[in-house]
Amino acid sequence: MPRSRPAIDSELAAALQAMPIGPNGVFDLTDIPATREAVRALAEVIAGSIPDEPTVTTHEIQVPRAEAPDVPVLLLRPQNAPGPLPVIVWFHGGGQVLGFAAQDAPWLKQLSAALGCAVVAVDYRLAPETPAPGAAEDGYTAYRWISDNATALGLDPTRVGLAGQSGGGGIAAATAFLIRDRGAATPLFQLLQYPMLDDRNTTGSSREITDIGIWDRSTNLLAWQAVLGDRVGTEDVTPYAAAARGTDLAGLPPTFIGVGELDVFRDESLDYAARLHAHGVPVELHLYPGAYHAFDLFAPQSHLATSFHHTWNSYLARHLTKTAATPTEVTPGDLTGAFHHRDGFVREKRQHLFTSLGVTGVARCSILAEAR
Repeated sequence: MPRSRPAIDSELAAALQAMPIGPNGVFDLTDIPATREAVRALAEVIAGSIPDEPTVTTHEIQVPRAEAPDVPVLLLRPQNAPGPLPVIVWFHGGGQVLGFAAQDAPWLKQLSAALGCAVVAVDYRLAPETPAPGAAEDGYTAYRWISDNATALGLDPTRVGLAGQSGGGGIAAATAFLIRDRGAATPLFQLLQYPMLDDRNTTGSSREITDIGIWDRSTNLLAWQAVLGDRVGTEDVTPYAAAARGTDLAGLPPTFIGVGELDVFRDESLDYAARLHAHGVPVELHLYPGAYHAFDLFAPQSHLATSFHHTWNSYLARHLTKTAATPTEVTPGDLTGAFHHRDGFVREKRQHLFTSLGVTGVARCSILAEAR
């Protein structure tokens, strides 16, 4: 007998009811250029209205390479923290088709200050213009640049971890394969927030999550089609493009995975965690009952989001600072409420603005202050 789908958590259901879900869901990928434009416009408004973190400096850097375009990165570092600094290499969300590194700068600066670490936010190339594994190659280039220039940058090459959200979580996981297979130093960890790992869309959750309206099966299919083109679902896909395609997971970094029970990525995340464990990789796995994709962005004050914030903040603190103490926690804001404060935008763009919000996680910890 097929199981009945669990109910959405009541706090998350209330947030869901406040969202303007169109016929293609909140994340409408039928017009990627318009959605990208909306993301950038929203990020500019947020950046102009959020108090800056004055103790953290931002450096825009072009990481050179010989046979492909330079990789733009943002290097965020606390001014007064003693070095050499541990590093988080961050990959923004956006289904691998939306977003840009600077969209997350406001909350990443707060994270840098809270943990006393540097953050390198990778402005990886997006699909469909750059198919996979282009984004993971960008991540690998940024990771090697940190290792090769650690002394000059005041960074600790032995304490560099990967982290990403949604599509960015998938890119972080794919980057870890490139790092291992090319013989570079193993990252300290990979922190994957509801990651996009499997292009095949054959799991139970990929068939089950069709009508919530956040990031359903149809949206995921569109995203992977953009990322892989005609290769999607075939044997030509490597773990450098979709990490779940990896069969030998030994030697990958210690892994954190957090995912919602009602996320299309649930089963691929659970399977990936189980296979990592079977291959001897330390894994910390958190499954949030009644939670849909990006639940912490849409209902950040909910009990589930609060639990999620605590777990990933604590994980980073333990691995980067070698202490069990949890720093001042960096949390996302109320994207649902903030959407209703976007009065400066024309009405016809509002659906695209909100579409972009949930998948990209723009200015996660600071948008709440703007919405108040």
